[in-house]
Amino acid sequence: MLNTTFTHPIRVYWEDTDAGGIVFYANYLRFFERARTEWLRSLGIHQSTLKETSGGMFVVAETTVKYLRSARLDDQLMVTARLEQIGRSTLTITQQAILGDTVLCEGSIRLCWVRYDTLKSDRIPAPLLEILQ
Repeated sequence: MLNTTFTHPIRVYWEDTDAGGIVFYANYLRFFERARTEWLRSLGIHQSTLKETSGGMFVVAETTVKYLRSARLDDQLMVTARLEQIGRSTLTITQQAILGDTVLCEGSIRLCWVRYDTLKSDRIPAPLLEILQ
C-alpha cells in the first residue's frame, strides 16, 4: 500500500465553517483524520477493534499543514491519504484536500504506534505491517 493514494469524498457543512462560510483552518485536520480512518478501514483495519486485538493504537505525533486556498460551505472535497514512509513505530502519511483540480490544503502527518495501557511508543505489530506494505 506504500505510495498508493486513497481518496475519500467529504462535503463541507455549516459546522465546518466560520461565520463567513469558509472552512475553519483546524477542520482540515478533521477531514484528514476521516480520510485516514477510511483508508485504514478499506484495508480491513478497524480502529475501534485495533486496540482490543493488538493492545496498541496509532496516535498523531506530528503534523505539518499548508493552507493554499479556502473551501466553502457545500463544497464537495476529495481528501487523499498516501502512505509515504513506514518506520519501526511510525507511519508518515501525506494528505491533500482537493476541490476539482485545485489543492486547497496539504499536509504530512506522522503517526506513532503506542501501547494502549502505557501510551508508550512500541513497534508496529508484524501482521499490521504486512497489510500496510
